Amino acid sequence: MKDNVIGSAKLIEHFSKYIKLESEEIEIIHSSFSQKSLKKKEFLLRSNQICRTESFIISGCLQTYSIDENGFEHTLNFAIEDWWTGDLLSFLTDAPSLYNIIALENSELLQITKPNLEKLYLTVPKIERYFRLLIQNAYVTQQERINQSLSQTAEQRYLAFVEKYPAYLKRISQKHIASYLGITPVFLSMLRKKISRR
Repeated sequence: MKDNVIGSAKLIEHFSKYIKLESEEIEIIHSSFSQKSLKKKEFLLRSNQICRTESFIISGCLQTYSIDENGFEHTLNFAIEDWWTGDLLSFLTDAPSLYNIIALENSELLQITKPNLEKLYLTVPKIERYFRLLIQNAYVTQQERINQSLSQTAEQRYLAFVEKYPAYLKRISQKHIASYLGITPVFLSMLRKKISRR
C-alpha cells in the first residue's frame, strides 16, 4: 500500500508539470490506475499480444524491441522513471503488437486500461490535453530519430545518444545500446575506444 501511495504521488507530480490538477481530480486519477511490479527480465508485453495498458514507470528501466526473421534484436526505445511505456498502436487499435517490452531492471509501474483512460478523458478533460502534449513530443522525437538513422554515421548517432540520454550509459548494457543504434556490440566497442583515444 505504501509503495502504491508513493507511486501515485510520483504520477501526480509528473502530471503537474504539464497541467494544474484540483484535489478531486487527483482522487479520480488515483482510482483509475493499478500498480504492477516486474522483476528483471520479466516481460510486460510479448509480440503478438494486444497491449491492454499504458504504463507509467515509477522505478526501473524497460526496453521495447522486435526480433527480425534472422533473430536479430532491434530496439525501438528504452524507458526509465517518469516515462511511459507500451505499444500505443496496439493499445489504440486492439491489434497484436509487433514488439516485446521487457524489464532490464526490477521495475514498478502504474497502469491504466483503455476503458479507464477514456473515462478519465471525460471526467478530467485536462488529462486529454496532457496526453496530446505527450504524443506530440513523442512524434517529434521519433522524427528526429528517423532523420538520424537516414543521415548520420554510427558515431554521430552514438554521440547524440550519449548527449540526450547520459543516464542510460550506466544502466543499459552495450549490447542493448548497440541494438538501439542499429550496429553490432563489437562495432560499438570499437567506436567507443576510438572516441576515448581523442
